[in-house]
Amino acid sequence: MGRLFGTDGVRGLANRDLTAPLAMDLSVAAARVLGEAGAFRGHRPVAVVGRDPRASGEFLEAAVVAGLASAGVDVLRLGVLPTPAVAYLTHALDADLGVMLSASHNPAPDNGIKFFDRSGYKLPDEIEDRIEASLGTEWEPPTGAGVGRVRDAHGAVEQYVAHLISTLPISLDGLRVVIDCANGASSDVAPEALRRAGAEVITIGTAPDGLNINSGCGSTHLEALQAAVREHSADAGIANDGDADRCLAVTAAGEVVDGDQIMAILATDLRESGRLAAGTVVATVMSNLGFKLAMKGTGIEVVETAVGDRYVLEAMKERGFNFGGEQSGHVIMLDHATTGDGVLTGLHLLAAMARRGRPLDELAKVMTRLPQVLINVTGVDKARAKTSPELAGAIQAAEAELGDTGRVLIRPSGTEPMVRVMVEAAEQEQAQAVAERLSEVVRTALG
Repeated sequence: MGRLFGTDGVRGLANRDLTAPLAMDLSVAAARVLGEAGAFRGHRPVAVVGRDPRASGEFLEAAVVAGLASAGVDVLRLGVLPTPAVAYLTHALDADLGVMLSASHNPAPDNGIKFFDRSGYKLPDEIEDRIEASLGTEWEPPTGAGVGRVRDAHGAVEQYVAHLISTLPISLDGLRVVIDCANGASSDVAPEALRRAGAEVITIGTAPDGLNINSGCGSTHLEALQAAVREHSADAGIANDGDADRCLAVTAAGEVVDGDQIMAILATDLRESGRLAAGTVVATVMSNLGFKLAMKGTGIEVVETAVGDRYVLEAMKERGFNFGGEQSGHVIMLDHATTGDGVLTGLHLLAAMARRGRPLDELAKVMTRLPQVLINVTGVDKARAKTSPELAGAIQAAEAELGDTGRVLIRPSGTEPMVRVMVEAAEQEQAQAVAERLSEVVRTALG
């Protein structure tokens, strides 16, 4: 069996891959491992637990809470909140452990579990491996007064929104914004934060029913947001995904502004105000070549990491950088958050518009995207993607064809059963042709 933890916690089809017994066992194991590692500092531990509005989150939350309490951990239930809110509140409420139930941008039938340490950071690979290794092992559970107690946390939404507003350098007065919350975890928080910041707010995707999360809305389906921005003559549109750790945007004309462009705008804004640590932004190998060229042109250094916001964060912490992210819209502003925060990112993107007095489409011109084609190939053995000689030969031939004007990146997804084929080229037609050819090789070589 492969590693249970992926690049963003444990994720799978709820009630088949991710069951209530597994959720309970993971919570018990996490409490035991962290306790043995001294994370609870010799006192009675406290954990906060939040979730997105998926239907399966209701029974999985109950399982997680039961597991933690059975291991002697007191539990504060946060209810439905974004992933970055759980990360923030873990530290703000002086908890020893944070747990978030969400499958992020995945469809409603999926769910996942993410763990945060007492500082609000995702657990390192080493601790996750120890949690996985301890599953099913013998242990002596507490009894009597030793078991954990469970209560609801009141005022969590207000505390998080107040934190978001406190980070803004300028009011958003005069801006009309459409926010699409993907019928997810930010459905209450994001509109409230935007209104408190001074913006006029139009909402879509803010009626979660447990089954409609990410369904035709949010950062993975921008068509509804584009239409709403044009219909309401808004200055911009902001889209979150189901757990609101991502942010994408739309201009007044309905043009998409992706994570690379958002990073380019915010990095430039931070540099101009003297707040970009070491003049450096951290990005992944998936970032568009146009982003890297734009940053070079403005004197900003780019440090590359593997795909996954946890790897971006690791590089930022290790080297003292305060800004980084991914093309997908995970943007980490380490001065204000310990993980990607879609609501925070949207607020600061709008603040950059307000501070400069320029529309979003003009700000987005800081970089020019090279044509990039991404094809997700499903139904293949992604574990063999790095060892197939046939695929390696096809990649080498494609790279020779593209030369210095493009690049190829083929990688197994860390969160889903697929292989991602990405090709950049000087012309869209060439990028599409090479990507389709390589995708066919992936299907035949790894199928």
